[in-house]
Amino acid sequence: MRVVLSAYDSRGGVEPLVGLAVRLRERGAQVRVCAPPDEEFARRLAVVGVEMVPTGQSVRDLVTGRTPPSPGGVVRRAAELVAAFYDGVMSVAEGCDVLVATGLVPAAAGVRAAAEKLGVRYVYASYQPVSLPSPHHPPMPRPGRPLRSDVTDNRVLWEQDAVDAQEVFGEVVNAHRASIGLPPVDNVRDHVFTDLPWLATDPTLAPWQRPAELDVVQTGAWVLPDERPLPADLVEFLDAGAPPVYVGFGSVPVRDPQEVARAVVEAVRAQGRRAVISRGWADLGSADGRDDCFVVGEVNHQALFRRVAAVVHHGGAGTTTTATWAGAPQVVVAQGGDQPYFAGRVVGLGIGAEHDGPTPTTESLSAALKVALAPEVRERAAAVAGAFRTDGAAVAAELLVEGLGR
Repeated sequence: MRVVLSAYDSRGGVEPLVGLAVRLRERGAQVRVCAPPDEEFARRLAVVGVEMVPTGQSVRDLVTGRTPPSPGGVVRRAAELVAAFYDGVMSVAEGCDVLVATGLVPAAAGVRAAAEKLGVRYVYASYQPVSLPSPHHPPMPRPGRPLRSDVTDNRVLWEQDAVDAQEVFGEVVNAHRASIGLPPVDNVRDHVFTDLPWLATDPTLAPWQRPAELDVVQTGAWVLPDERPLPADLVEFLDAGAPPVYVGFGSVPVRDPQEVARAVVEAVRAQGRRAVISRGWADLGSADGRDDCFVVGEVNHQALFRRVAAVVHHGGAGTTTTATWAGAPQVVVAQGGDQPYFAGRVVGLGIGAEHDGPTPTTESLSAALKVALAPEVRERAAAVAGAFRTDGAAVAAELLVEGLGR
């Protein structure tokens, strides 16, 4: 069996494909992954011996502003993604049995077009419930399309979301489809999602609520145990005192990294704790170089989060999943997208706190940390971690290999 997995996403969106690829390969499948050409993604997939097909522009350059804005903005980038993922998949999909798309609508539209041309199975998977239409939650706002403040019926908001998606992406998607001899689509969102999308989230952390008109296959989160050792100097720091607080914002850039670093370190110190600061794409660093702070780059988060007092992060699906699995209390400093949803789930489960607003100050973060560091929160986080399902990637691999979950 041959499978092509695809994502135009940050590390949190590529990492689940690593887990799924390994489980598919254990079942005898040949797997390739189409992902952005960022070096860290290539390195990660190389570690597990999975071939990566560089597709589209660098996500890191785009997010951090290294790629200058292009004329036409969102529409131009959407057209580029449709074409890039169609071409990328077609270049390696000869003899393929199934294509799996995750992430942004235009990239997934290119993958679905390839599936149609090849006459093979197509599956769309989401890493968060809130990107899929449901009466139980509103849609996430699309670029330049804020949700109507005077509407409270989620069904109405989702109907408008389909219109917005068509207006933003429909023309470029249909132009590409015409160029390869495929008919146009009048609802690009539902065309990409299909009537049976998959949800790759842990049912405790991010459940699919029913009843809902959309049928969804929830596989569990696609995680892979990370056996990489922590760097020796980090282990030495961890061993030298009480568990520190981890602070990192992953692929999210921040407006003033130095000021944010100063604020978070002072907030951690106010709680009598040491800090581990992740540089991330924001390029955070230690505020003053004192020995109660340790700055890390790419490390094994699964191992690190099991050794910290709390995890302060942006609320991306990947980081929230890893912290929840590790049993670490959390403080979520949500910026946008699906992050407010995960902040709400952390609070609702009693495993942490939601920071008040997107910009941490010493006072605001200190208040949130005080909540997260309470003994009862750690006990609850450990209990939720015990219920976390670790078989999501294996479940998804079985569904793909056996042709189930259509």
